[in-house]
Amino acid sequence: MAQAQPEPEPEVFDVVIFGASGFTGKYVVREALKFLSPSSSSSPLRSLAVAGRSRERLAAALRWAASPAPPPDNVPILTADSSDPASLAALAARARVVLSCAGPFRLHGHAVAAACAAAGVDCLDIAGEPEFMERVEADLHDVAARNGALIVSACGFDSVTAELGFLFHSRQWEPPSAPVSVEAYLSLQSSKRIVGNVATYESAVLGMANAGELQALRRSRPRRPRPNILGNAPLKGSLIEWCNPLGMWAMKIPTADTTIVKRTLSTMTKHPEGLPGVKESPKYTEHRRNFWSSIKPAHFGVKITSLNILLRFLVTGFFMSFLGNFSFGRSLLLRYPEFFTLGLFRKTGPTEEEVNNSSFNMWFVGSGFIDTSCASERISKLDKEMITKVSGPDAGYIATQIILVQCALILLSQRDNLPKGGVYTPGVIFGPTDLQQRLEENGFSFEVFLTKTFGNAYLFH
Repeated sequence: MAQAQPEPEPEVFDVVIFGASGFTGKYVVREALKFLSPSSSSSPLRSLAVAGRSRERLAAALRWAASPAPPPDNVPILTADSSDPASLAALAARARVVLSCAGPFRLHGHAVAAACAAAGVDCLDIAGEPEFMERVEADLHDVAARNGALIVSACGFDSVTAELGFLFHSRQWEPPSAPVSVEAYLSLQSSKRIVGNVATYESAVLGMANAGELQALRRSRPRRPRPNILGNAPLKGSLIEWCNPLGMWAMKIPTADTTIVKRTLSTMTKHPEGLPGVKESPKYTEHRRNFWSSIKPAHFGVKITSLNILLRFLVTGFFMSFLGNFSFGRSLLLRYPEFFTLGLFRKTGPTEEEVNNSSFNMWFVGSGFIDTSCASERISKLDKEMITKVSGPDAGYIATQIILVQCALILLSQRDNLPKGGVYTPGVIFGPTDLQQRLEENGFSFEVFLTKTFGNAYLFH
């Protein structure tokens, strides 16, 4: 009697995009297809799969992403649901890297990250939700470190732009100078109308409604190491300001960027030379140490400067604070996003034309000392200012996708130079890599705008 043949092992894909049928997910698929190269050495992305709940919606997203070309026949469709742990375990077993794109992440992201941590599979997401990210760190860091899974949140415009922008800015302060504070000013531009997809708005509504959970989580956790920052912390100032070095109206915004940068600086305080790679080369070891030795910690915050966006943020914030703390109010906020945000978010998301006509500038204004030895003098004043800038395409649906896919390509091609596993911020993992160079090759720019020493003229670059 013939012996039964064992079933073949299921194919393992370089990248699986979970949530690929969502509004943001389909843009991620479109960006990933640019680098899919099954029979060439030009890209480390040799195999790709898309995953989500509905096979029909995934097929439609794949057709949209590939258009005007026909959908590729070498991108399988996998079904998985964030409410079904078994389906997520099966998905993780078939991936080297999972790109998690299904939001709001406080509802759908934790289970995906947990499945990857258990399977020892790297997972990147595009969350901008501090409570979700810090809970994943608290719950999953140990198991991810043990199993060899890198779990990295905020691998999109939130918060890689702020992280790389801060690190770039910091490296421009040549010793003995150093910054004390760095303020990021975000400007969004469009020749059409700036519109966001409703999932981002839903995340903000739910985050505000559950702000107490984040505070409770932080109180329950060991206190993070604090970086040694020269001088005194800057004054809090007013919510809205005009008198800033850019000469723009600006408003403080509650953003994940500030939290992420602070977490990176805390990790740097504990590991001044960065985290060693699992099998890193001697050349990369030297590079990593030199990179982190050039970073100077500073107080950090983010403000928005686009006047029309600023006004809509004010209105949106008012409605959220007034209605977001009880269930009926939240249901109204979530049912009528376009009304409560003055059109800043809508259920249909932006059109292709709106996306293609949008861009961003993020200015980093640093204040500090020409000579750090002066910082110990109680009467000393800050005597140096530097402004750098990061620019790029539409933040939500072009920049985010470029960043996420480039981070995945780095994981595929440079994994030995990266830590074995754990839950970390993007700056900790990707700061010393060539991510900035990759972004510059894909439509981003990093530049020094000007420096000023007080009492001297501006130096334009």
